[in-house]
Amino acid sequence: MDSNYEFALEKRLREISPDLHNRFTSTVFALQFILSNYKLIFPGYTDHSELHSLHVIDFCNKIIGPQIEMMNADEIYCLLVSCYFHDTGMGLTRKDYEAFLKEIDVGDYFETHDREDVQGVIRFFHNEFSGKFIEKYADLFDIPSKDHLRAIIQTSRGHRKTDLMDESQYPVELQLKSGNTVCLPYLAAIIRLADEIDITASRNSHVLFNVPQVLNTQQDMEFFKHEAVKDLIIEKDRFVIIYDTEDPRVDGQLKVLFAKMQKTLDDCRRATNGRTKHTITQKTVETSR
Repeated sequence: MDSNYEFALEKRLREISPDLHNRFTSTVFALQFILSNYKLIFPGYTDHSELHSLHVIDFCNKIIGPQIEMMNADEIYCLLVSCYFHDTGMGLTRKDYEAFLKEIDVGDYFETHDREDVQGVIRFFHNEFSGKFIEKYADLFDIPSKDHLRAIIQTSRGHRKTDLMDESQYPVELQLKSGNTVCLPYLAAIIRLADEIDITASRNSHVLFNVPQVLNTQQDMEFFKHEAVKDLIIEKDRFVIIYDTEDPRVDGQLKVLFAKMQKTLDDCRRATNGRTKHTITQKTVETSR
């Protein structure tokens, strides 16, 4: 993929709307320490800090590529801010966790899961918790309008699980007072795909984490899976994953992960290519050892 698209969203926003770019940078500054709160709940879990957000933005830039010319300033702003907000639900206080849990639809989850497993609940519903976090603390951030806020919440929630084909939740043209519209299914599909492919070893920097030497638990498995993925190459029509492991347990888990990535790609292509003027050009997730 052409390296000219590195930092493309950030550069384009600064060029066409200095005001929205300033609002974005002030939000990033305010969120830096908040994003690290996930370590209080998940001290040994894979990275969900601002470093992960930067990886997601980098992947967004590369997936979007030349289609950035089709995006207006408000869409770029909402996507960039959502990349930083999307995992805020991983670092909740106990008070917020209990309040937000009453407000989200958990379906029949607790019929088969332990209510006292707070980590498990947060992992499963963290996109919904993120939406509630953004809604509650919106006044702390320099968000231009309630319509922008809705777009950011829906895009952040949309990084997993939500139905991107639902017009009521993800309208193709959300009207803003600025006169621009925001294409919510496209923004959510891009962030979902970018988040899904952030699986390389660089996600777990040895500076930040003590990587286990022996595979004993499922949490250890997450580290070993990421350690095995050496690179992910984005080409125009496919994603190519370079990985290496001699452990059949890790290999088996990675194959499950790669299949999940293909499904996510298929879902994102369906929502984007089927509903919007945009296109996700990648069709397959392929591997090389």
